Amino acid sequence: MLNVTSSPHVRAKDDTQRIMAYVIIALLPATIFGIFNFGIRALLVIVSTVAASVLSEYIYCRIVHRKNTTRDLSAVVTGLLLALNLPSSVPIWLGIVGGAFAIIVVKELFGGLGQNFMNPALGARCFLLISFAGLMTDFSDYRGFTDTFGGATPLATLKAGKSVDTLRLILGNVPGTIGETSMIAIVIGAVFLILMGVITLRIPGTYILTFAVFTIIFGGHGFDMNFLVAELAGGGLMLGAFFMATDYVTSPITPSGQIIYGILLGVMTGIFRFFGSSAEGVSYAIIFSNLFVPLIEKATIPRAFGIRKEKKAKKAKEGVA
Repeated sequence: MLNVTSSPHVRAKDDTQRIMAYVIIALLPATIFGIFNFGIRALLVIVSTVAASVLSEYIYCRIVHRKNTTRDLSAVVTGLLLALNLPSSVPIWLGIVGGAFAIIVVKELFGGLGQNFMNPALGARCFLLISFAGLMTDFSDYRGFTDTFGGATPLATLKAGKSVDTLRLILGNVPGTIGETSMIAIVIGAVFLILMGVITLRIPGTYILTFAVFTIIFGGHGFDMNFLVAELAGGGLMLGAFFMATDYVTSPITPSGQIIYGILLGVMTGIFRFFGSSAEGVSYAIIFSNLFVPLIEKATIPRAFGIRKEKKAKKAKEGVA
């Protein structure tokens, strides 16, 4: 009747529902700014994607006779993150398909929350990018898009060798997905998560710093701060670093493992952005790095006191013999 575990014991009031509620609150600044920046269409995409995610989890749990897990709010977070990674111009059905894919295929078929090997929202986004590339890269509904950027996103403009207004990138008055444009709104939410103890700076800090160093060395612009800030503020780097790379399920639990994970994320993002055909690369970098988490944890998990490494123990045994 009792769950007996070894000491030390840490007791906390936080549970999955409370943590997910914190994440939802932290995403509100980016969500509200996205609706302000792109209009009512963005709100429709957000509502439909979140509703599809929650409904998919509810229906799946009923079909397989599993306890209803929609109350833990994880499906809401998945749907919201996916919606914030979509352009406001996408058809409503695309967000619904993405929400269902994220929950059923990426999350539930692997055992539900805590068992998925990749971030569900990003898994669905990559699926939609591959399947509906034209719709997922259409930002034509943005006001002032043609006049300011000449038919290209800020990162694509940078990749073409042109300059962009870094102040507008930081503020967020630029084309892009619904939730990725405002660096300020994202950082406000990130600070809230840090203050609430939901995340630490270990993964996002290492990620951003590694990418910055990679940009200086391989970006082709050296110590050009305007270019560096534009690369940091443009695209989904900030949203990915603070809200998706820090996902409890798909990131390492060991401190040293989190640092290695952050370095891998920064390097992979740099490779995709500067050596790949696309100007972006955050989603693929996080998904790719998710696959290495089990190996990272295996290499960095602390050993119990008194347990020697296998090779050393074998040599000691052979020496006694």
